[in-house]
Amino acid sequence: MTTSKNRIIQFKNTSVERAFEKEAELIKKVQTGDLNQCLLLWRTTTPTLVLPASQKWKATPELTAQLDLHNWHIVSRRTGGAPVPQVQGVINLTHMYVWDADRHYAIQEGYSRFCGTLEHFFNALGLTTENHATPHSYCDGDYNMNINGQKIVGTAQRVITGKERKVILAQACILVDVSLEQLVHPVNLCNQFNQMNDRIKADAHTCIADQLETVPAIDTLYRGLIQAFVQN
Repeated sequence: MTTSKNRIIQFKNTSVERAFEKEAELIKKVQTGDLNQCLLLWRTTTPTLVLPASQKWKATPELTAQLDLHNWHIVSRRTGGAPVPQVQGVINLTHMYVWDADRHYAIQEGYSRFCGTLEHFFNALGLTTENHATPHSYCDGDYNMNINGQKIVGTAQRVITGKERKVILAQACILVDVSLEQLVHPVNLCNQFNQMNDRIKADAHTCIADQLETVPAIDTLYRGLIQAFVQN
């Protein structure tokens, strides 16, 4: 990411809404050719439950009232398959880049490449991860990154097809230093008020703080993530 058409954006303290606005802005720039690729890193200062904008998940008055009691906000977004909790102890990473429209893109290969890059980041911290689904984790998926069977990263991927450019959007939520009980509580509330039977368990997850004696500073973690993507 050394040319003028490659960009790295870092937000250490922002809102979920502002991060989503920036992401949308950068996607348009990649689509139009102003950028070839971009790495966006951010974390929020406000506990926020992100709901996919679908009929399956609704911000009911009862859910909103319960989340308000615990100082949680609700934000909807167009993508995603399940509720995702956002707090300051979670680093979000989005890598968006151009893929030739006439070339076939395999989702599984994209996930493997994306997770492989993140593995370099964890290896630099002395941690080893495996990719697989994690029963009872929030927003479960086949390409969760796990340590000893506990989810530490959730990943997502989207292909945005245009007339001349295909844009790949790969995303990760990295659990750094969080209270896992507090993290899963709003998700379980959301499931309850949307008549979903899934019970999310705190011990299905782990975070970097649980794996290391000392958690690196946010600047250090951001540098490590940037280095992993620059080198890979």
